[in-house]
Amino acid sequence: MTTLLSGALCAFVTALLSALGSALAARRLLHFVQLESYQLPGYFKTLRRNAARAFAPGLLLAAAGAAACALALWLSGGARGWAAAAAWLLVAATGAALHAVQRMAKAKKPLVFTPRMKRLQAMALAVCLALGLLCRALLGPAGLTALPLLLPLEVALAALCVQPIERRVNLGFFRDAQRKLDARPGLIRIGITGSYGKTSTKFLLGTILSERYNVLVTPSSFNTPMGVTRVIRERLQAYHEVFIAEMGARHVGDIAELVELVHPTVGLLTSVGPQHLDTFGTLENIKKTKYELIEGLPADGLAVFARDGAICEELYARCTLARKRLAGQSVRVENLTVGPFGSRFELVEGDARVSCETKLLGEHAIGNLLLCVEAARGLGLSLEEIARGVRKCSPVEHRLQLIEGKGGVTVIDDAFNANPRGAQAALRVLARFPKRRIIVTPGMVELGGEEDAFNEAFGREMAGSVDVAILVGRRHTAPIRKGLLEAGFDERCLHVVGSLEESTQVLGALVRAGDTVLYENDLPDNYSEG
Repeated sequence: MTTLLSGALCAFVTALLSALGSALAARRLLHFVQLESYQLPGYFKTLRRNAARAFAPGLLLAAAGAAACALALWLSGGARGWAAAAAWLLVAATGAALHAVQRMAKAKKPLVFTPRMKRLQAMALAVCLALGLLCRALLGPAGLTALPLLLPLEVALAALCVQPIERRVNLGFFRDAQRKLDARPGLIRIGITGSYGKTSTKFLLGTILSERYNVLVTPSSFNTPMGVTRVIRERLQAYHEVFIAEMGARHVGDIAELVELVHPTVGLLTSVGPQHLDTFGTLENIKKTKYELIEGLPADGLAVFARDGAICEELYARCTLARKRLAGQSVRVENLTVGPFGSRFELVEGDARVSCETKLLGEHAIGNLLLCVEAARGLGLSLEEIARGVRKCSPVEHRLQLIEGKGGVTVIDDAFNANPRGAQAALRVLARFPKRRIIVTPGMVELGGEEDAFNEAFGREMAGSVDVAILVGRRHTAPIRKGLLEAGFDERCLHVVGSLEESTQVLGALVRAGDTVLYENDLPDNYSEG
């Protein structure tokens, strides 16, 4: 009996050391899950794009396991006993080393060990341990050796197993936030959604409304149910008169869930276009999802739509609310000029006219501003109050942000995200600047099966707006290069590099005083070709 207990304990320790090594080595895989908002379909797509980086840790752990088996045989004359168990410390040590190497790797959006991530990491350890015990019981130590080869799938299984726990945790937070909002019946609640322009519009509107109200705006790109829930629970105070919530979506029904939380009385629709086609599937699904905000407004609610000559105006026509407006319907922009100073224009309403200057760049930025002006007028602000707010507006970081670079170089930072419409707008802004005009871009992602076609079109449009093009990522930017050359772009002015660091070296060698450099998009870590 003692021998059996000792053998079982040794087997458990062996499996535990193997599981610990796997859980430590899975850091990059856990990061992939977080970057994909804990959604398994996105995680599996990331695995396909990053197969070498995803499976390499498991291969190394399997090699360490084979070495542990060999060491155990040498120590004990058979893969059994405490000597055999101790040999598996090699696997745990290998996992720790891989964890340290992955931790040191540069990341644009580092892994954050939120409570949710800690629960996922604990579940990953539990899954690896359970599978390890099963494999050891059925196949002996050889089973433990092969198990790390399936590490990406083990992480996926852990993410699946932890979902019921997360739903229960999230539901508690969600209901707590609802109760806090329900206790504030006089609070003006504003929802903002769209395929692009949400974050910029949110901050513009918050700045303008602050001329009359005490406003709480969801920070950064907090636009998921749990992100907005957190803001309500932690930041909403009794003195706030207006709450502005950005509402993001990657799947049908996402906006409806946010509407259920916030119950907005005002809704702004910034745009509808081919963004996140990889998860939505069709443009019709995107239209349906964005319109969930308008459908969720009360009968006396205010709906404001972008004037795009396309889908937003189609949805405006469909809207049955009495209080609905189009951007520019009551207040329009005249005498717009754009340059290194930003934008200068006049806001005009009837016979009233006020001058404005702002660091905002581009016609689409002014379009977003007009969307906010209509909402502000609907909430009772005067034209003078709105004009004061407009003068205080500035670009959101990394969204057509005008920066004075070194040595007389002008930098336009539009690195946060790129989509077909936003990229076109950025190129139109760049075209207004004097030569030489330089673009640094990896192109666009998350556009499903149409991604290559959009990037090729981006290259053709780019040819008429830039003098020098630096493309980041040799595989991903191949369609952009094709579009540029088809449009007659001088190949001598085209540079294709493998990383952002390499692009900085190329740019440093050719840039000179008077140049304007546009940084258009910066791919997230799960799209890196490195």
